[in-house]
Amino acid sequence: MSPNLVALAYLVASVFFILALKGLSSPVTARKGNLFGMVGMAIAVLTTLTITENWALIVACIALGGSIGTVVAKRVQMTAMPELVAFMHSLVGLAAVFIAIAAVNNPVSFGLPAILPMGSKLELFLGTFIGAMTWSGSVIAFLKLSGRMGGAPITFNGQHMVNLIIALAMVGFGLWFFFSDTTNWTAFIAMATIAFVLGFLIIIPIGGADMPVVISMLNSYSGWAAAGIGFSLGNPMLIIAGSLVGSSGAILSYIMCKAMNRPFLSVILGGFGSDGGTVAVADGEQKTHRSGSADDAAFLLGNADSVIIVPGYGLAVARAQHSVKELAEKLIEKGITVRFAIHPVAGRMPGHMNVLLAEAEIPYDQVLEMDEINSDFSNTDVVLVLGANDVVNPAAYVKGSLIYGMPILDTHKARTVMVVKRSMGVGYAGLDNELFYMDKTMMVFGDAKKVVENMVKSL
Repeated sequence: MSPNLVALAYLVASVFFILALKGLSSPVTARKGNLFGMVGMAIAVLTTLTITENWALIVACIALGGSIGTVVAKRVQMTAMPELVAFMHSLVGLAAVFIAIAAVNNPVSFGLPAILPMGSKLELFLGTFIGAMTWSGSVIAFLKLSGRMGGAPITFNGQHMVNLIIALAMVGFGLWFFFSDTTNWTAFIAMATIAFVLGFLIIIPIGGADMPVVISMLNSYSGWAAAGIGFSLGNPMLIIAGSLVGSSGAILSYIMCKAMNRPFLSVILGGFGSDGGTVAVADGEQKTHRSGSADDAAFLLGNADSVIIVPGYGLAVARAQHSVKELAEKLIEKGITVRFAIHPVAGRMPGHMNVLLAEAEIPYDQVLEMDEINSDFSNTDVVLVLGANDVVNPAAYVKGSLIYGMPILDTHKARTVMVVKRSMGVGYAGLDNELFYMDKTMMVFGDAKKVVENMVKSL
């Protein structure tokens, strides 16, 4: 293909990527958005194959990677989707590092001068250190989300100062590489190694409750890494796609930070999951709660005029979304108004609950975001909380609480509250939930799927 046709094809692919983001902004158009993204990527890959001599090797690698990805995607449970996303982010970062190493080793093969100009060195430096931090940070996120590492923040005295010193050392080696007359492998390897270490250090102090923000943040990092490498390779498609991912991830991180009352700058720098290395825990005070059976819950639901269902991570663990849909249908048949309330950070990744409800084909007009439905709780007969904890904890209104200022779903304002949980255990924030001890609250203990199925039978 001529350079003009290549540029045109990449431009068309970019338009499809923009349409994909537009489609993914709403559950109603998400399928179409995914389709646009697939078409755009197909155009970009086919265009790249027409301008390379090693197309057979590239096709073989795509077939191998695609086969592995297909097998993994088919086997992964919905509850494991957050760690899969984190793992994919790590691969994007690692790919950026490998491409940078190849470009430094043999710049001519990438269309660069044998002696790298300063502009290319700067681009490679940015792509390498962002990619390295994305890889190591995503590995930690994967380990925490999958349970292979504890979800509690890992902190030590002087942690932020250590991170600052390491970051300055990384920049120092990057400047050494930048100003060297020849290829300075010592500076490049030292810079990349320090970046890998820094990625670990900025994620380990972040607690499990904050992982949805981490996922969106790492998504942004992976995009900027790809964009940086795109400048080095002179590939406009990589620059545009990376910038779209980077900017959309940054916007999502900002939205998530507002939803959790977290400073955005602290998120970007890491270590926002704890303050001073302490984590709140249950105070051990003996409190009284009221419990009931699935039949009791079904009786209350069946005699209500309006019901709001609040899904949480417990719903995902139990894979109860299809049972919940059946419950909602039974209630609607009785003339009861049923809606679902979604907190922005419920679950373990952005949009986790939306994905689960969409999988069960629950109508989109029944699913409302926190800002849309919060004012309605005070006029609701029954709220059914399924496996949610921190996002419905009234402690967010108590000054001095670890989650003080975090916007929550105001379930405590409803006339009756029913909470389905396996136990009275605290959430990721480590705080007791006063909602569970209110006179208006009834606890129903057990696996969410089995409890909801019994509610349906009782109805």
